[in-house]
Amino acid sequence: MPSTPSPPPGSGTDAPPAAATARPGTPDAEALEHLQRVHRPVLLAYITRLTKGDVHWAEDILQETLVRAWKNPEARNAEGRWNRAWLFTVARRITIDHVRAIQVRPAEYFDERLDAHAGAENDIDRMLEAQEVRAAISSLPERLRTILVEIYFQERSVAEAAEILDVPAGTVKSRTFYALRALREALTERGFRF
Repeated sequence: MPSTPSPPPGSGTDAPPAAATARPGTPDAEALEHLQRVHRPVLLAYITRLTKGDVHWAEDILQETLVRAWKNPEARNAEGRWNRAWLFTVARRITIDHVRAIQVRPAEYFDERLDAHAGAENDIDRMLEAQEVRAAISSLPERLRTILVEIYFQERSVAEAAEILDVPAGTVKSRTFYALRALREALTERGFRF
């Protein structure tokens, strides 16, 4: 059995065996080229089926399989060619290991789920802001506070507010203007930025 070449420096699990520095024309270079050309496409198709169509995950598993083949003498037969059964077995075992590792890890939340949880924090912020707005309104003089309540919280028209408060419509308009200005000042004092 021919000796198995060692991987080139720095090839680790993140460098493909194709990046190996076997000299062109040598048996190692031919074996490596054969591994990439003949076995890689078939292995990728097999692993993609195992990963239920996740090509990116399948490519990661394929990479790990090819690196193990490059490092392991049992991956070749007596003629120095890659043993396809060995490659498929190792790819299957690596896939099983990946699946088990995923099952052990806590669940990962993707953007959609994170956005759903972000709403709860926004609700708290809105509630706190509403409390501050209510406190600011309460600090206003009664004539300004009642105008804001009638116009903005009760959603009444100027004419309706004038009738309820028994004041002219022009007074409702001017008090609304001054009430909004006073409310803005009160909120600014409470840390709100406009």
